[in-house]
Amino acid sequence: MTRPRSLIRWRFIAPLLFVILTGCGSSDHLQEIRDSGVLRVLTRNSPTTYFEDRNGPTGFEYELAQQFADYLGVKLKIETQPNIDGIYENLERGRADLAAAGLAITPQRQQNVWFSPAYLDVEHLVLTRDNAPTLSSVAALKNARINVMAGSGAVEMLQELKQQTQELNWSEAKDAETLDLLDQLDGNEIDATVVTSNEFQANRAFYPELHAAFSIGVPTQLAWAVSKDPRNERLLEQLQHFFEKIKSNGELAQLVERYYTNSADNDRYDTANFTDSLERTLPKYRDLIEQVAEDYDLDWRLLAAVSYAESEWKPGAVSPTGVRGMMMLTNSTAKEMGVKDRVDPLQSLRGGARYLKGIMQELPSGINEADRIWFALAIYNIGRGHVDDARSIADRQGKDPNRWTDVKDTLPLLQKSQYYEKTRNGYARGREPVRYVQNVRYYYNLLTWTEVAKQRTPPPRATDQYLPEFFDATLNAL
Repeated sequence: MTRPRSLIRWRFIAPLLFVILTGCGSSDHLQEIRDSGVLRVLTRNSPTTYFEDRNGPTGFEYELAQQFADYLGVKLKIETQPNIDGIYENLERGRADLAAAGLAITPQRQQNVWFSPAYLDVEHLVLTRDNAPTLSSVAALKNARINVMAGSGAVEMLQELKQQTQELNWSEAKDAETLDLLDQLDGNEIDATVVTSNEFQANRAFYPELHAAFSIGVPTQLAWAVSKDPRNERLLEQLQHFFEKIKSNGELAQLVERYYTNSADNDRYDTANFTDSLERTLPKYRDLIEQVAEDYDLDWRLLAAVSYAESEWKPGAVSPTGVRGMMMLTNSTAKEMGVKDRVDPLQSLRGGARYLKGIMQELPSGINEADRIWFALAIYNIGRGHVDDARSIADRQGKDPNRWTDVKDTLPLLQKSQYYEKTRNGYARGREPVRYVQNVRYYYNLLTWTEVAKQRTPPPRATDQYLPEFFDATLNAL
């Protein structure tokens, strides 16, 4: 029996169509991510991006990437690179889906990658030491020892300046992170470095003798990067939707404030005093703080930050209003919490931890987990009634009374008659709880980053940067 030619032809065409259709499906990178169930993200190991603490992974870029992975309904897989060049190289080789590493959008980079919507405005700051010769302009840099991170936006900024000031020279460290550059500057190994304003903000507490001399270039923005591949078009669309969502619902502002805003308002005296107390005072009470925190299911660094904000870890501290002890408890609160001796460190810590935990548990269920501690701290500082008043004002203004970023803006209004006269509890020094929460968050971040700095393993050195020319030439000849 002879089969029709059309049937024979179809037997050959059908597999070809299947291959074509299958190939079309796999050409969509977003679909591949969803099919694999994993989002692969390249980043750096630093306080502003990603790091591991005793509670697991954290960091601004990590939390943002985790939110995007949740948005896509997949798991997050983080891969770190020791330098920015390595991030871009691995991204272009397809070893990750995107890069989230505090990357500044620059014209040069836009030629090679696509950027997501920007999430943070930054400047490139020239940093120097307080006791160093004044560096107040680009012209003053021409004889300075300058070291910057290879592959960073600072390099592009300096390259543009060199067109105007030919005497300007610098070195590019392939194996250095921001902390390494700040260490070099603080140790007088270099005269200046250039970092983004957010990184200086996050790290400056460790380096009270460093300051920003001036900014260079034009303000820029940070964003995520994906390889310039047509297969990434739908992924870019999802990034657009994701950032629109977290900007409109306030989640991005909340994250930015948590990691960057709180450190900006603390002066150098506070920083130096806290750093000194970290070395001299905290070791005496750390075991005690950790034990009490464990008993009440609190982060020990949070309890340490609160006790420092209250008393600078001084068990005998007393205020003009009569509050006493390491956690500065009133007589009534101490009695309610079962504290008989307010100047006893263990009793004070237990009483304060129990009180704080109780406040958190009694907060309205509509306040999300990330914000509950900040509301609780505000209440610890100024009382529940005034915080409730600020939440009511926020509600009347069309803001979210369950979001700390909104309520911290209305708390200071309790000092103005046109607002507090309409509240249940009247006047309050509303700026104080805002400042108090900022301080606690600041001290908490310092405690966290101090632990990271102690445990941080420096990235491997780039061999070609340190070999003498003789060896370098020998290697090239092999």
